[in-house]
Parts: sequence; structure tokens; C-alpha cells
Amino acid sequence: MIDSINDCTTLSNGLKMPWLGLGVFESQDGKEVQQAIHTSLESGYRSIDTASIYGNEQGVGQAINSSGIPREEIFLTTKVWNTDQGFDATLEAFESSLGRLQQDYVDLYLVHWPVKEKYKETWKALELLYQQGRAKSIGVSNFLVHHLKDLLPSCEIKPMVNQVEFHPRLFQPTLLDFCKSEKIQVEAWSPIMRGKVQELPELISIGQKYGKSPVQVALRWDLQHQVVTIPKSVRPDRIASNAEIFDFKLSEEDMAVIDQLDRGERIGPDPDNFNF
Repeated sequence: MIDSINDCTTLSNGLKMPWLGLGVFESQDGKEVQQAIHTSLESGYRSIDTASIYGNEQGVGQAINSSGIPREEIFLTTKVWNTDQGFDATLEAFESSLGRLQQDYVDLYLVHWPVKEKYKETWKALELLYQQGRAKSIGVSNFLVHHLKDLLPSCEIKPMVNQVEFHPRLFQPTLLDFCKSEKIQVEAWSPIMRGKVQELPELISIGQKYGKSPVQVALRWDLQHQVVTIPKSVRPDRIASNAEIFDFKLSEEDMAVIDQLDRGERIGPDPDNFNF
């Protein structure tokens, strides 16, 4: 049972990763992202997810450094962008990210998208960063089963996390099962479909039973599928309400109802048809 914002999953290398984190996609660098992070940390969050392409790593680092919370208590994720992939370019991109973040290490470094002909070399760079201790864990993002099956035989170190689009309209049970079998922790981006879960009648109805919003129901559904979730918001009220998901549990029947909402619908790009 995941019943506290302090609860963590244990990655395959033994590192603890919070089940709930703050995503900062489209959060403006500077005051906006810093305030969002400070609000989230005050609400008990201890995981922050950014990426070089988001353009806000500097603000993220400043917020962490000025928070008054010991660095080792915060789980920080960033990602290497597509145009920086390849072995040497990835190492350079990591240095640049660390510089903007004003940190000595990150807790998780991800390959942002599976760029054909490049992601295996990119992964080799991540393995080196992990061996150096500068990335405490490493993983991938937006990798489908066939990408993972292609990558895994060449890995010295298996990905510890796969961050993918995951929500009631895009359940991806086959991918979820494959990752579980390989001990790869699945993490959800766009878990509330950019707010569209609020329009799903089934989630509205289920939420009324528990005195919860459709957003809170969707986030709880993630956790009960053992999926780390990182809803994005800059509004203090939403950051707080997104964390109010540890005082109830969805029944098996309600979980099944939400599972059946899957339509294979993506909010973001398809990893197989992405213009890299």
C-alpha cells in the first residue's frame, strides 16, 4: 500500500525513488518554475523532473539550492535531448545540464526519445556516467517494447526507469508488463492528459464515491499500478491537491473500470512517428 507522499519505489540498483514527483514541462525558467518547486517541496514532494529541452534547468537548480532541504533528500531527474544524442555529444550535454542545474550529480538521467541509430551509443554514455557516480540511476523515456528489446542485449547496465506517456486513455498494459518483467520502473508523464481526465464521466463518478477529483483518481490509479507519476503544475492549489492521493485506495472494480478506458490515444508524439 502506498499511503504517504514519503513512500518510494526501490529501483533495480537499490536507489529509492519517490512515487510522486513534480513535472516542470512548460514551466517558465526563473520565478515561475522556482515558485512551483518551492511550493511542491513545502507540500512534501521530494522529486523534481526536468529536461534540457524544457529550458528551465537553471531555475530548477536555483530552487533546489535555495530550498533549505538537504540535496540528498531531493530526487532530481533530467534528460538528454535528441539532437545531443550519441556517445560524446551525450557526455557534453550532461556536463551542460549539470552546469545549469548547479549540481554535482543527478539522481536520474534519461534518454529523452529513442532516436534511431543513436540511442545505443547514447546509452553507453549513460552507463559511463552511472559508473562515475554522477548519475545515481539511468533510464530511458518514450521507449516502446521493441525499442527496449533492441537495446537490452547491448546493455552492460539495464535501464532502471522508463518514463512514458501513461494515463487512462493510454494504458499500454503490454509495455507495463514487459517493464515489470525486466525490473524497469515505469514512470508516467502526462498522467492527467493535460487536464482532460476531468472530462471522463467514469472518473467523475468514481471520484464522487471517494470524495476525490477525477485528477486525484487518475493519479491514484497510476500508483496502484506501481507507476511513478509526475503531474505538472505551477499553481499552488493544484500542486497541493495532486499530493492528496495517499488517504484513499481504489477498489479492484474501480481499477478495472479505469483500465477499460484505454483507447490507445496519445496526447504527445508517438515514439515510432516522431520527427527527430
